[in-house]
Amino acid sequence: MLMTQNVGMAESGRAVAEIKAYQGGERVEKIAPRHVIATLKHFGIHGASEGGLNVAPNFVDERTAREVYFQSFEACVKQAGALGLMPCYNEWSGIPAHSNQWLLTELLRKEWGFKGLVVSDYNAVQDLETLHKIAPNPEAAAIWALKAGVDLETPSTYSFKTLVDLVKKGSISIDWVDAAVSRVLAAKFRLGLFENPYTDAEEAKRVIGCDANRKLAYRAASEAMVLLKNEGNILPLPKGKYKKIAIVGPNADRCILGGYSNVPKQTISPLQALKNKMGKEVELIYAEGVRLTDKGDWFSDSKDIKVSSHADNAVRIQEAVAKCQNADLILYFGGSNEAVFREGWASDHLGDLTDIDLFGDQNELILALKKTNKPMVGFVFAGPPLACKTLNDNVLGLVQCWFLGQETGDAVADLIMGTIAPSGKLPITIPRSVGHIPAYYNYKPSARRGYAFEDVKPLYPFGHGLNYTTFKYGAPIVSESKIKQNQKMSVSISITNTGDRTGMEVVQLYVRDVVSSVTRPVKELKDFKKITLKAGESQLVTFVITPEQLSFYNRSLKKVVEAGEFEVMIGGSSERVQKVSFIVVD
Repeated sequence: MLMTQNVGMAESGRAVAEIKAYQGGERVEKIAPRHVIATLKHFGIHGASEGGLNVAPNFVDERTAREVYFQSFEACVKQAGALGLMPCYNEWSGIPAHSNQWLLTELLRKEWGFKGLVVSDYNAVQDLETLHKIAPNPEAAAIWALKAGVDLETPSTYSFKTLVDLVKKGSISIDWVDAAVSRVLAAKFRLGLFENPYTDAEEAKRVIGCDANRKLAYRAASEAMVLLKNEGNILPLPKGKYKKIAIVGPNADRCILGGYSNVPKQTISPLQALKNKMGKEVELIYAEGVRLTDKGDWFSDSKDIKVSSHADNAVRIQEAVAKCQNADLILYFGGSNEAVFREGWASDHLGDLTDIDLFGDQNELILALKKTNKPMVGFVFAGPPLACKTLNDNVLGLVQCWFLGQETGDAVADLIMGTIAPSGKLPITIPRSVGHIPAYYNYKPSARRGYAFEDVKPLYPFGHGLNYTTFKYGAPIVSESKIKQNQKMSVSISITNTGDRTGMEVVQLYVRDVVSSVTRPVKELKDFKKITLKAGESQLVTFVITPEQLSFYNRSLKKVVEAGEFEVMIGGSSERVQKVSFIVVD
């Protein structure tokens, strides 16, 4: 599934559909049985903080905030009627989100019409005192948060427990407390908690991990993987070509579930799945190669995470190279794990790193394996994008696997063997190095002049993703060459599967306002469609372009569609597109 980087309009549509599914319908006042209130998070400017640190300040202007960071939140509130929201830890223009009345009341409730419940992030009200230093004590933090629009403090009531005394002393009106309590009670009524306060434990046991849900988890894992590189069509592996395959890497015999995850009823690693599926026809040789961490996981305190030593890994590398000498092919499974990349929510629970290269001694292992002169394919398991240039330069095939969940092994093995074909596209840009950050496709015209002695282009662009077949895009055709500012139009393009097997393709629609009163991105993803084509089959894909998709906030922060030339770009990635233009007139 394709998502936008620096959340945009196409992502908004996906998010709206997701909210409706969670809550049981469109703008529901009563949550249907077996459904929940969806909580939008993290509201404010999250993900653009100083130094990339989880709780650090950000320096985003209001226009960018509205056009990029707020866009999906606004759509989820207005179109889907989301009934839950959690602010971010970060401050914006010197005001932490949990004390920002403009953000949580003026914008969210009054301008957008949000009717739901605002729940604090973990200890975020307390942070107004202890981290941000805008409150001298818990009482002041409670007043800031309550008046801003926070209804419920979690996980404890460190600050809100003082509200009773504050009301008694006249420091805050009971009306502020009543407003928050009414929204909490309204959420409970909408959920039916007063009529049905308990869940059916036996039903939960039946549903969790059932066959239908396991199939869905497998499909999600299958369609999430992104084939970045496939020189000489090394993937899928031809049956019978490789008699002895080396399975190497710290994630070869692990099923990585990601953060905030419990242990499912069943999991399977790539090594286990390959053994099951390849049977006795292929000899599999396993070597860990390097170990990332000896101790610790997503929830561990920082002091409890022990990074594997270079000396210990040197021994593992030597063993792996020795085992690979007689192999016909090396499959490398690397990246990161839950203890390496995780949410840095506190000073004793750090998770933000200073580098985005492969963690630990993986590059040393990769270079050592390369000296065996065996063909190699890499599989990267990670949440954020890793600048895996050393791996990329030394493998024939490269797959971005993310954290695929309980069905990791079967999905990866089936991709390797060709039982399924890759169809994922990058929802982010993969930079060449940490020095290339920020790396994103919808940059402004002045942003990519270049670096001395280094390529400014990303390692892999947003929207990129190969298949086991090929697709040919025709020339896009617009329904109108000129439209008015309030008028819709459509653009169509023919796509043909020119390969020899069925494949799925994510067709991406980008738009650019060529000349505008404020600077605009060189392209913005506005829509996408995922299609399935048999070998030799063609399909005409049509997108509707609306005034909303052409609008932006002008110099007065008013949303407008300006007259002038627009470019439409359609293709299989942000950098591989076919173009057509049209004119908007007054």
